[in-house]
Amino acid sequence: MQYKRPDKEQIKKDLAAIAEKLEKAKTYIEAKAAFIEHDELNRHMTTQFTLASIRNSVDTRDEFYDAEVKYSNSASPEIAEYEQMFVAALLKSPFRKEFVADYGDRIFIDAEMQIKAFSPEIIPESQKENDLTREYENLLASAQIEFDGGVYTLSQLTPFKTSADDDVRLRAWTAEGAWYKKNQEKLDSIYGELVSLRDTMGRKMGYKGYTELGYYRMTRDCYNKDDVEKFRKAVVKYLVPVADSIYRKQAQRLNKTYPMNFADNALMFRSGNARPAGSADDIVAAAGNFYDELSPETSEFFRTMRENELMSLLSTDGKQGGGYCTGIPDYSVPFIFANFNGTRDDVEVLTHEGGHAFECWLNRNRVPLDSVWPSMEACEVHSMSMEFFSWPWAEEFFKGDTRKFLYSHLAGSLTFIPYGTAVDHFQHIVYENPSLTPRERHAEWKKLLGIYMPWIKLDGKIPFYGEGEDWQLKHHIYSSPFYYIDYCFAQTVALQFWAMIQKDLKGAWKKYMAYTSLGGSRTFTELLSSAGLDSPFDENCLKNVCAAAKEWLDSFDLTGIE
Repeated sequence: MQYKRPDKEQIKKDLAAIAEKLEKAKTYIEAKAAFIEHDELNRHMTTQFTLASIRNSVDTRDEFYDAEVKYSNSASPEIAEYEQMFVAALLKSPFRKEFVADYGDRIFIDAEMQIKAFSPEIIPESQKENDLTREYENLLASAQIEFDGGVYTLSQLTPFKTSADDDVRLRAWTAEGAWYKKNQEKLDSIYGELVSLRDTMGRKMGYKGYTELGYYRMTRDCYNKDDVEKFRKAVVKYLVPVADSIYRKQAQRLNKTYPMNFADNALMFRSGNARPAGSADDIVAAAGNFYDELSPETSEFFRTMRENELMSLLSTDGKQGGGYCTGIPDYSVPFIFANFNGTRDDVEVLTHEGGHAFECWLNRNRVPLDSVWPSMEACEVHSMSMEFFSWPWAEEFFKGDTRKFLYSHLAGSLTFIPYGTAVDHFQHIVYENPSLTPRERHAEWKKLLGIYMPWIKLDGKIPFYGEGEDWQLKHHIYSSPFYYIDYCFAQTVALQFWAMIQKDLKGAWKKYMAYTSLGGSRTFTELLSSAGLDSPFDENCLKNVCAAAKEWLDSFDLTGIE
């Protein structure tokens, strides 16, 4: 795929001209033509910026794509100003009824959100925000941690952090924690600047601070802060006790005192955690069988991904951490990015990002481009549910560790939600109190650990982790504020699919397709309703999935597994 730097000045001119065409349109045919022209411009621009971002993330040391991402980060806020011209013209269009008939009403819901989320006044702050988040990602990508005679990136160190050997595992956590501790002043500084910038952006936009602006930027179009707070309370009421019981049983299996430190919490079984059988190629081959047999649609999708080399899966020096999926609009294909490290995470990230990629591929021909993807919490349903759809094929991925995987995957899905909720709660505290010092932010996180994760022992013995400062490793906190509770909402929905899969795989898949095939044409709650799924904002939803999952875990046969 050929990359060519987008000409931001030409894009600005084109956007202004298209907005004028839409504003002056005398007929719906003329208005629709302008709408389509805008979409084509958006697709091409997005493709080029995405290609630069992908290639930079694969190797952050590449100077050419490093410069291109810098250009993108600077150009995007300026382009956004002209994008607003088009959005304003769309909202004023006398042909709203016709547009809704062709494309659905979400294009107008999103347009209203865009107006509330941006002003030319915040361009300088937006540019600086992009620079700072990139600085954070590059800092983590640059990590070179000496351990047992080798040098490892953060991703490459992960297998040692889950070793069945207590000494190896503790030393790995200690080595990683020491790296974060060494770089903590820089991490504190970057985050402090980001919080201050975002608070300024919110106030410039006429809000009390960043929180309201942050919700608009995340396109929260069917729920609000009050709904999030209610969900938090339900998590504490129903899920924290279940998660706590999971960790108490784990401590018993490991012959450890409860609560356990981070290093011991990372080991699910005394004999070692579930690990995939075979190499990275074997995992991809097993995924190929899974997608081939799941449905004709997934079969065609994954063959396309493999044949066109649309995945970067191995962990290498200079590679950005984590995993993601993105779309390349001009080519109507998604792209999957991961960092395989020999743990069960390899399977989970491939099926997780595969869920995103499948949704993108399934809706690749939707117009406009913005309707290919729904809002983020809706997107995460695609990915987290796809992880559960792989269960009937778990034997191909894990062989002798299959039972370990099934138990730990479901257990981990439950214990994740309190953590994810704590991350969101922390961000609300920070942005409602932007003047907090680094020390005070760390103290707030420690308080939340006591509420949402009482199974964590903070004894100060492991640098950074033992001091309760681990929020700084979560990329989303730095780069995507308020994007994390989305995973918690989505996991609650995904657990509904898990329950269905246990009884009727074909029926569950039919519902998944009903949900996924709508792409971003509807809001999150509308998508749930259309597929007959319960909303996570209904307290009974979380209560019911917790009860079903706990019953399964309590009855699961772990005989013979130490």
